[in-house]
Amino acid sequence: MSGAGVPQPSDRAVAALIGWEVGDRAEYEKTEARPTWPGDDSGVTIGIGYDLGYEPAIRDDWGPHLPADVVQRLAAVGGRIRAAAVSALAGLHDIVVPWDAAVAVFRARTLPRYVALTSATFPGAERLSGDSLGALVSLVYNRGPALDGPTRTEMRGIYDALAEGRAEDVPQLIRGMKRLWPHSADLCDRRDGEALLFEAGLPQSMTDMG
Repeated sequence: MSGAGVPQPSDRAVAALIGWEVGDRAEYEKTEARPTWPGDDSGVTIGIGYDLGYEPAIRDDWGPHLPADVVQRLAAVGGRIRAAAVSALAGLHDIVVPWDAAVAVFRARTLPRYVALTSATFPGAERLSGDSLGALVSLVYNRGPALDGPTRTEMRGIYDALAEGRAEDVPQLIRGMKRLWPHSADLCDRRDGEALLFEAGLPQSMTDMG
């Protein structure tokens, strides 16, 4: 089980999620330490996939870790997405978010919010093992919590599977999402990794779910 009280992803799951988002420390410092814009509906993104366009507590999250003037500049672009984020990015290229700060904010601030969001999106997720829960947290972190629409068929399938006590069906549903990104090896590899992580936790998940 993920533990009494608040459920927690396993350390292995958290490390995997960070790796899928930014790679290891060397990769992060080479390509992700400065603000970026990932594209599509994203806002300016810093740290471990921290999207300033959607996060609600920029000053509280980063205040203990970055200079006050930097936090103020980042907060000023909060809520901007798409073209507005692209326009804002040009004025932020001098900012560097250290690896230790990025990991600290992710673990202490971002991860708990997404564990709660995952549990709300998939009732029953809180009774999964740390590996299986972590796989779903990664999925929600990457795709968001929406369950409706033609691109969300597998997300709804996961909801139904957990509601009906069919946790063993979840890995194949995660893999099924690869249909959405036939030309993105990174996203397809991530879905495969999440499915394997969920499977690794299945024996314990099945025991805990009864």
